[in-house]
Order: sequence, then structure tokens, then C-alpha cells
Amino acid sequence: MTLFPTFEVVPAVDVRNGEVVQLVQGERGTETTYGDPVEAAERWIDAGARTLHLVDLDGAFEGERANADAIDAVVDAVEVPVQLGGGIRTPDEARDLLERGVDRVILGTAAVENPEIVAEIAETHPGSVVVGLDAKDGEVVVEGWTAGAGVSPAAAAGRYADLGAAGILFTNVDVEGRLEGVATDPVRDLVGATDLPVVASGGVATLDDVRALRDAGAAAVVVGSALYEGRFSLAEARAAVEQG
Repeated sequence: MTLFPTFEVVPAVDVRNGEVVQLVQGERGTETTYGDPVEAAERWIDAGARTLHLVDLDGAFEGERANADAIDAVVDAVEVPVQLGGGIRTPDEARDLLERGVDRVILGTAAVENPEIVAEIAETHPGSVVVGLDAKDGEVVVEGWTAGAGVSPAAAAGRYADLGAAGILFTNVDVEGRLEGVATDPVRDLVGATDLPVVASGGVATLDDVRALRDAGAAAVVVGSALYEGRFSLAEARAAVEQG
């Protein structure tokens, strides 16, 4: 099954301390808060979202899931596919989430440090693992974007297709949360380095940014701050890519 059969705009529901937030370049202390996760999720579903992107930010920072109740409430409340990242470190944790109703788990630190974890999860839950490759200054970063992994996203991506990954989530930390536009060259480089679908995230501020990521070869784009701040609506974003 193809991860995204057609290009998709995916709203982000990032959760910290039980509330929806958006960070600037992943830095704690920069957050803007947007209220209850279930209310946010239902808002995006009502606006036409076909997939939701959930992140347990406390889990990403601390290495263990910290917003399980809030995430579970969202999963229970919506009927569209949900992908979840943040603090998922073991196959058992991933399988537990998948069996509770999460459709895809996003493995960042765990997959970078131990690529075989992708195969372990994919063996029992095919098509359920997305590898998160987040980058600062062209280097993959882990542990909530605080530590460099010594490899570029393009170099890292090649190992995951044979391990059963469904796709790559690429977050450009350099532009994340700044609402100043996207960088398309890193996305294009990554798309060229792997046969897996690439989901792009970071920096989207305008409809032109959405189109630019599509044109760079991304299979989908995750959008957070621009939607929450009303730079454009989800309907406008979907129409922009559907109309060319």
C-alpha cells in the first residue's frame, strides 16, 4: 500500500504538557499554545484532513512517552489515519500503539541508532513504520534534535527501504516553526536518494511553500504553525495543490 497515493497536506497536532503547541526550531521555551489536542484534531478533520500527524514532544525530548492520555484521546476521537512520533524507542512500544489504533509510528532516534528496529516492527505490522530523519545544517539530529548523528539525511535514507519502512518523514529543523519559508534542495536531494515516499515538514508559511515541496518530489507535507496562525486554511492548501 502506498503511503500517500496522491500528494497530501497533513495537519500537525504536537502535544506538550497535554496541550497543542508549536515550537520554533524545536527549542523548548519557544512554544505557542493552541489548546486541547482533541479539539484541534476535530477541527482539522472537519476542515477536510485525511491524515493527522501527532507528536508527543515531551516524549521526543525525554525519550519516553509523556502524553499518552492526550494522544489516546485523539486516536479514539478521530476516524482518519493517524501517524505518531515522539519517544517511541522499542518494538513493544510501537506494537502497543499500533494495536491501540495508531496507524503508523514514526521512529526517529530509535531508527537512526538501531535501523533493525524498523524490520522488527514491520515484520508483524507491515507498512506501519515511518522513519523520521530530522536535520540541522544538513546533519541528522536525534534525542529531540539535541544531538548530531554524523550523517546526512540522504546518506541515512538508503538503509531503510530493505528493512520494510513505509516512508521517510524529513523535518528541516533549520526552518521549522519560523514561518519564513521552506528549503526545497534538501527535500529534492532526499527524494533522489531513496525510493521510499518522503513526507516533508518544516518552514511552511504560504501556499507557494506547499506547492514548492510538492514540486520537489515530496509525497506529502506536514503543516503546523501556518494553519494554527491562519496563514491559509487547510481547504486552501488542498485546493492549491489540486489545481497545480
